[in-house]
Amino acid sequence: MSNSCSELEKELASPHGPKRRILWLVLVINLVMFFVEGIAGWLAQSNALMADALDMLGDAAIYGFSLFVIQHDPVWRTRAGILKGIIMSVFAFGILGSTIYRVYHQVLPDASTMGIVGGLALAVNLFCAYLLLRFKDDDINMRSAWLCSRNDVLANLGDRFSLARPGSRGCHRRADSAILIWHFQRCPTGTGK
Repeated sequence: MSNSCSELEKELASPHGPKRRILWLVLVINLVMFFVEGIAGWLAQSNALMADALDMLGDAAIYGFSLFVIQHDPVWRTRAGILKGIIMSVFAFGILGSTIYRVYHQVLPDASTMGIVGGLALAVNLFCAYLLLRFKDDDINMRSAWLCSRNDVLANLGDRFSLARPGSRGCHRRADSAILIWHFQRCPTGTGK
């Protein structure tokens, strides 16, 4: 029995195993979305899109680190989850600085760009969460990767909800701020606690 479990673990961690292929796929998807959301966020003057773009970059970094540690000891897989928390904290301070600047230099974000790109981000994050779902109980490294995608889906749903609320153009500035606060409140370490 233990021999078959050992063979299964070797297959999952092999260079050509399904776990590695999925991690590579979600890494590339997140890198592409980092550029899409980052550029769109800058053009639309949306801190929420820029925060989500940085989150995509952080996710791509953790997926890359996950690929590195997949064949290493469990302590390295645990460190991958901690790295995600550190990356998210650094990005959070950058977005916080941008938000403080925009309090004094108010610019209205473009709601239509936020809606279109936010919808694309939701679809991408749903797809990534679906791909990672079958590996979520393998170890803390894969659970952290899945939780990142799941939390991103929840954040994107919050984005969609806040943009769907009727109101004046000033409502979009509040929606952008509400979305940004949602991104800050999510669990950055991927532990689910």
